[in-house]
Amino acid sequence: MTVAATAPTRDRALTASTALACCAAVALVAALRAPLAAMVLGLMAFGVLHNVLELRYVAGRFADVLRGPLLLWSAAVVTGIAACRLLTLRTPEILLGYGVLAVGVVYAVPRRWLLPALGGLGVAAAVSLRWPAYHFVVLAHLHNVVPLFFLWEWSRRLPERSRLVFRAVQLGWVLAVPALLLSGLLDGLLVRGSAAVTAFAGTPAALAAPVVPPGAQTGLRFLAVFAFLQAMHYVVWLGFLPWQAPEAVAVFEARVPWLRGWRPWALGLSAAAVLGVLFVADYLQGRAFYQAFASYHAYLEFPVLLALLFAGGGRDLLGSRPR
Repeated sequence: MTVAATAPTRDRALTASTALACCAAVALVAALRAPLAAMVLGLMAFGVLHNVLELRYVAGRFADVLRGPLLLWSAAVVTGIAACRLLTLRTPEILLGYGVLAVGVVYAVPRRWLLPALGGLGVAAAVSLRWPAYHFVVLAHLHNVVPLFFLWEWSRRLPERSRLVFRAVQLGWVLAVPALLLSGLLDGLLVRGSAAVTAFAGTPAALAAPVVPPGAQTGLRFLAVFAFLQAMHYVVWLGFLPWQAPEAVAVFEARVPWLRGWRPWALGLSAAAVLGVLFVADYLQGRAFYQAFASYHAYLEFPVLLALLFAGGGRDLLGSRPR
């Protein structure tokens, strides 16, 4: 299911763990002192490019998962989600989102667990339809947690002791830091810092709405959590995995030769520049267009994650399953 890779040395693994820990420290400072600015400016600067590089990694590393009927079915449903985002059709987007999950479940989950898994999706979909605002807030935060699964899978190549250290670092920034922020223990250091951003991007309430639960009395904490995890999300896709997983890039380039070398970076930066004009002219409208484009990288992860969780157990209904 995964491409062959050379195991990093212990020293390189330690360097990788240290680099991520240092990035987490910097991201935490930014999230505490200027969470709105970190969220808005981070999206404008790195959002589009990280979409391109994440799709490159996933399509390369898991080339034998995202292919054939599974890829076609998933891409078709995600295209519907992108259209729903452009048209602000929230209920159809929720239904199509669970449709992507259902495709992944049918592909990856062992036969004996298929009906319970689909039943669980049905219950979750009913909850999401009953409280759609919470659905989108949860989805936004969960998306930032997704790198944990890919980093966990990547770390299987490390020596045992280095792997334990590396995974502890990942659990630290994905779980421990957000828990610390939500606990209120860092409230004395937490400021909104929004004046420079709201001058062109919109009111703090409008900017924070997609990541703060409706009516939450601790909205600033949720905003800081999102800003922190978003920054680390970008670190993983723009820095860590391109640096540490060149074999995935090689597989992608063999699969899509017209996007070799510098071309994905040029594509991402060019698209970011075009969208940046819209961000500056009307940030909220630019964010809507970005979210439609981002549907592909956000939702195509789900079949891969399910294949990771249930490797080797899926049904052969949508094409060859991982072996």
